[in-house]
Parts: sequence; C-alpha cells; structure tokens
Amino acid sequence: MVLILHNLRSVLNVGAIFRTADAVGVEKIYLAGFTPGPLDRFGRVRKDFHKAALGAENSVPWESMPDIFALLKKLKAEGYQLTALEQNKRAIDYKKFNPNKKCALVIGNEVEGVSKEVLKMCDKIIEIPMQGKKESLNVSVATGIALFRLLD
Repeated sequence: MVLILHNLRSVLNVGAIFRTADAVGVEKIYLAGFTPGPLDRFGRVRKDFHKAALGAENSVPWESMPDIFALLKKLKAEGYQLTALEQNKRAIDYKKFNPNKKCALVIGNEVEGVSKEVLKMCDKIIEIPMQGKKESLNVSVATGIALFRLLD
C-alpha cells in the first residue's frame, strides 16, 4: 500500500502519519499539493517534523508530487486501486473494504477533506462510521485507524 497525503496543513499531523506508516509497513508516502515534508524549502531537516515522526521520515520512502492528478494517473496506470478515506455518499464502511494487492490510500486536508475532483478519480471511497456529535476525527488518527485495519 502507498499513501497519498493531499494538501495537509499540519507538520505535526504529517509527522504522526509517517510514524504510523512505518509501524504498519506502508511502501511509500506521496506528499501532494502543499503537504509539508521532512525537509524545508531549503532542503534542511525540519525539527518540528522530526519531533513528530521520530525518525520515520528516514525509514518510510517518500516523494513530493505537487500535482495530485498526475500522481493519480501514474498510480492508476501502475495498477493501483485508488481509494479515498472520506465521508461521502459513495463511501462504504472501511471494515467492509478489502483492498486489492496494490492500493493507494488518499488522505485529504484537515478541514476540507478529499476534494470532489480527486474523489471522482478514486475507484473506492471508504469511511470510518461516526457515532458522536463531531462527526470527524483528527486526520492522523483517522489514517491510523484505516491503515491498521487495511493492513491487518
């Protein structure tokens, strides 16, 4: 499984996702759009990122891909099943989803989620059912829940 983080804002969320990705054995993380990475714009190690990732940025391969649409087309051509984690009328319960051997999980912005344009390109949309009043989880928590279930 590969992970696509699209337009995440928080360095701390991205760092936490790197730690979880390392724990479950994600093959690669793609940082799409303006998602922050382990290095700043001058190529220096970000201390805030490292503090959250605890070195997972060195054990999980990653790549910055600003154009998510080009990335999705590339992965689709390589046989990946494009799957978004998002609340949507097309979404199925994440517990009922069995990914094929090559799955690309798309995670969206902390506020806006996965964009409609990106959702249109996805083969599947999965969601974590909510019972509380907030109807959402922190993006790093939701990603962790999904990854541990899908890679179990």
